[in-house]
Amino acid sequence: MSFTDPLSITITGATSALPRVSSGEHESEYLSADGLIKLTAQHSSAARAKRMRRVLRIDHNKMAPDPFRPDENRAVSMSNYIVFDLPSWGYTNAEQLAVYTGFKTLYTATSDAMIIKLLGGES
Repeated sequence: MSFTDPLSITITGATSALPRVSSGEHESEYLSADGLIKLTAQHSSAARAKRMRRVLRIDHNKMAPDPFRPDENRAVSMSNYIVFDLPSWGYTNAEQLAVYTGFKTLYTATSDAMIIKLLGGES
């Protein structure tokens, strides 16, 4: 089963459609029309693997003034992703979701205060 196509994401009030541009057995890639936003979903495990990794990643690109040459703009990028590192057995989908929900509740509490602090360098 695959995600809805196209996906839609809103960043700083601007909504972008992300149509699927590629898919394989264990990976799909979605890309904005301007190529500045890419979302990737991956699932990986090695033969006889004891662990499975599931990754949802967004890559964002933009132009920004160079702090050392303010009259010049440079391409910059950032990524944000979530990784589920799972054993090959022992956790049901419901249990995996429960752990994620607890984690999400922790970092989104009080208007994302924990993420704001993390981005500010706090630990």
